[in-house]
Amino acid sequence: MMTDTRTRLIVLAAGGSAALMLGALAFQHFGGLAPCKMCIWQRYPHVIAIVIGILAVRIKGATLPLLGAIAALTTANIGAYHTGVERKWWEGPASCTSANGSDLTADEFFDAIMSAPVTRCDDVAWEMLGLSMASWNMVISLGLMCLWLLAARNKA
Repeated sequence: MMTDTRTRLIVLAAGGSAALMLGALAFQHFGGLAPCKMCIWQRYPHVIAIVIGILAVRIKGATLPLLGAIAALTTANIGAYHTGVERKWWEGPASCTSANGSDLTADEFFDAIMSAPVTRCDDVAWEMLGLSMASWNMVISLGLMCLWLLAARNKA
């Protein structure tokens, strides 16, 4: 039975990561939106946060909630980086963005096109209210980080 504030905050934070994971999987499997490499990278810290949440409900102290906050901040940072790549503010990894063909030979350019990933990191596959999924992940994950920090602070 969840009676203390710390436990409620942990369940909310880990549950938020679980909800984001379920949403991403629903977009992928039911919505037909294949994730790019950076989308996958954003999922790993959420899985870690879920595991931390399960442990932190049973194990008291501030250490696990602080690790949960780090996981949430990590995925928020990846989401921020991914947002910048999508908005063309900076270049993303060559392995998942479109190639700039200006300095390639015709054969190299053709090879780059043929080896390009099906889902590129520099394309916005879906957006709501002007924010992409990576941007929403960043915003929501920063909120989850705050919940983790409040749980770490709470002694109950």
